[in-house]
Amino acid sequence: MLNQQIADLRRDYKLASLDESGVAAQPIAQFDKWWQEATHSDIAEPNAMTLATSTKSGKPSARIVLLKSYDAEGFMFFTNYESRKGHELAENPYVTLLFFWQELERQVRIEGVVSKATASISDQYYDSRPLGSRIGAIASPQSQVIADRALLEEQVHLLAEKYVLDVPKRPVYWGGYVVKPTAVEFWQGRSNRLHDRILYTQIGEGQWKIARLAP
Repeated sequence: MLNQQIADLRRDYKLASLDESGVAAQPIAQFDKWWQEATHSDIAEPNAMTLATSTKSGKPSARIVLLKSYDAEGFMFFTNYESRKGHELAENPYVTLLFFWQELERQVRIEGVVSKATASISDQYYDSRPLGSRIGAIASPQSQVIADRALLEEQVHLLAEKYVLDVPKRPVYWGGYVVKPTAVEFWQGRSNRLHDRILYTQIGEGQWKIARLAP
């Protein structure tokens, strides 16, 4: 049933435009341009992105994760390998990332193939995290059913006592993933829903086809 109050919520987008002639030849270069603008604007967490995964049979799920690095090899995030997303990534390596920068009226959608980051990179990032976050990664059996929060807090308390004089090592079930893009779409909101959509599709190693999509 249609809820007209919700249906009537709308906003016209007028901040900027996007044209094929003005974008970079490579999607990472174009992403870097938009990333610099996002990080210098009033966005609380520009690195927040939706990660969409699916099972082998195609059942999807999505959640917000945080971008921790990007370069020509792909986009990196970290998580528990034994979580729901970890199991789905092991079953099906095809994923989508989505950034929505509302303040800039922009979206970036990245389709690609995921692989685990090297152990050394995962160690490096884990060791750079605040102690509480490192302990939290050890304490939480992510995505598993637990009886109540008290059990989790007790585990954190015990681990905090254990590591008063020691440094926790990265657990083997926690680390990084890299999404190597095969298609990247840059979406710029425009007036009357006639948005600009520029799609990069990989046609060879380091080679990309650029096309405009209808809004």
